[in-house]
Amino acid sequence: MQNLIQFVKQRRKQLGLTQQDLAERAGVGLRFIRDLEQGKETLRMDKVNEVLALFGHELAPVESKLLNDA
Repeated sequence: MQNLIQFVKQRRKQLGLTQQDLAERAGVGLRFIRDLEQGKETLRMDKVNEVLALFGHELAPVESKLLNDA
């Protein structure tokens, strides 16, 4: 989760966007951006992907070696 928070904050700042700017461009609420950047544990994945899409990325499940070894 920490990597996601750092990525979003860093990219937002690189582009010179405020949290409000990012929210408007992604089509999500300002509260969602604040929650995301503060590390809220429960976030809607579709909304996270709306934000990440602005940076050319998406969140998706990946195969975990740990699960395969169990």
